[in-house]
This record gives sequence, C-alpha cells and structure tokens, in this order.
Amino acid sequence: MEHRGVKILQRYAMVADLKESSPWKTLRLLYTTAKIRLGFLIMTCTLAGIAASPGRGLSTWQIGTLSLAVLLASGTAGVFNQLYERELDARMVRTRNRPFVIGRFQAGGHWLVALALTLLLALTAVALATNLLAASFVFLGAFIYGVIYTVWLKRRTWWNIVIGGLAGSFAVLAGAAAADSLLAPAPLLLAMVLFLWTPPHFWALAYAHKRDYQAAGIPMLPVLVEDRVCTRVILAHVIALVLLSLAPAFYGMGWLYVTGAVIGGVHFLWTSWRLEQAPSIQQASRVFAASIIQLGLLLTSAILDKAVLR
Repeated sequence: MEHRGVKILQRYAMVADLKESSPWKTLRLLYTTAKIRLGFLIMTCTLAGIAASPGRGLSTWQIGTLSLAVLLASGTAGVFNQLYERELDARMVRTRNRPFVIGRFQAGGHWLVALALTLLLALTAVALATNLLAASFVFLGAFIYGVIYTVWLKRRTWWNIVIGGLAGSFAVLAGAAAADSLLAPAPLLLAMVLFLWTPPHFWALAYAHKRDYQAAGIPMLPVLVEDRVCTRVILAHVIALVLLSLAPAFYGMGWLYVTGAVIGGVHFLWTSWRLEQAPSIQQASRVFAASIIQLGLLLTSAILDKAVLR
C-alpha cells in the first residue's frame, strides 16, 4: 500500500513537471536536495573557526574560496544522502516528497559522477587557496555525513548522529587549519561544541517525528528509550555544550562572543529543561528551533567578535 502511494506521488510529480518544467524549477529542487540552508550553517562553522584562530589572517579571496568550497562539499554530501536514502525517505511523512522519492530526479550513476567531480573541484580549490590540511578536513566533514552517517551508521545504531556530529566539527577545524591555528584552544573548543550540539539538535527533531522514525526502522534515541530518559539525555548534552561554549572566552574571544553564547545558550537550556519537565512533540519542536538559534548566535558572535574587537 505504501509502495503504491509512492508510485501515485511519482506520477503526480511527472504531470506537474510537464506543466512547470523550467531551469529555475530544477535549480530550486537542487537547492533543497543539496540542503543548501544546512550548507550555509556548515560554511559559517568554517568562518567561525577562522575567526577564533589567533594565527595569520587570510585574504578575502582565500576566505571566499574556502567558504564556497565548504558549501559545495556540504551540498554534495546532502545530495548523496537523499540519493542513497530515497527508499527510506519514502516511508516517512516528513521526507516522502523529496525529489528522488517522487521521481522528479531520476537516480543513476550520473549523479555519483557529478557529485565526485564537484567534491574534487571543491577540495582542489581549498588545497590551492589555503593548504592540504584544510582540504583534508573539508573532505572528512563531507565523508562523515555522506558515508559514515548515511551509509554505515544511520540504520544500524543510535550512535549514528553522535558520530555524525563530527561533520560540523571538521568544518570548524578546516577554518582553523586554513589560518594555521589548528592547535589553538579557541577553535578546538568550538569544534568540541559542534560535536556536542548535533545530538540534542537531531534528537529533538527525531522526538517530534518519532512515528516517522519508528515506521522507517531508524534506531534514533527517542525511538529506543522512554521519553523521560531521552529528554534527560538531551538536557545533559545541552548543559555540557552551553558550559563548553563559554570556555573560548578564556582564550581570546571577547564580550561580543560571550554575549551571543549566553543569550543563545540560555534559550536552548530553557526549552530543553521544559521538554524534560513535560515531554511533548510541540516542545521538542521548540528545542529543535532553539538549537538552530543557539548555534547561529554562537557562530555569528564569534565572527563579529573577530571583525569588531580584534
């Protein structure tokens, strides 16, 4: 019955494409499939890694090249994720209208070739503009999300998103490596914050869409444990990451950074505490939104702190 429903969606999409076929339509679909909004967040992680670094400054073209390359690498991982998971996505209400599921994009080997060439182009640009170490971290970020998380871990263990959280950490490290400050405390701490941020961010989403993940057989933490256990684990992660996010203040980050970290952190903590006190789908959605606000404020304040105060 479910398979029949997907076929109906695919036929409807084909008819809609005939009526609304244009290069702009294809670009819009590619934008969503590549998860470009997530890519901009990953790119901002790289810029924050540069901002937190005390090493040599990068030129405008170096920063621009690195930023665009990170966006492209993130996009290739996003497209591969949806290409590989198209059958899994068809089982979930949240994802069953994605282009590969309903047939707007036809799966095939040509996608793998295009993605490999795009990733190679991005890595080459980073290596030439900055250094090989930064390019290696850009590659690791895309590889962990596209292969380690998507292919190896997502369907097998609840540790999937914990290990997958390293993708954001490597984006920060790419920025630090480009600025020759890989071992500086501030960017290393930011990378650790990203590692701690990803699980509660995604567990809140999985809690809000628990039925989807149960139907798809994906072993996310909210599916495997009682609500009270899950919400306490989320709160514990949030407490740890908020405290850790203040640590860069002791290693050169100024009051602008601290302000953003405190405002975003308090909001994230408050929503997570309320979820732990009274678990609900609505509150889990608020925690998910608060996680994005917290990270956005943290990264933006790190960049502004470097631009204004140093």
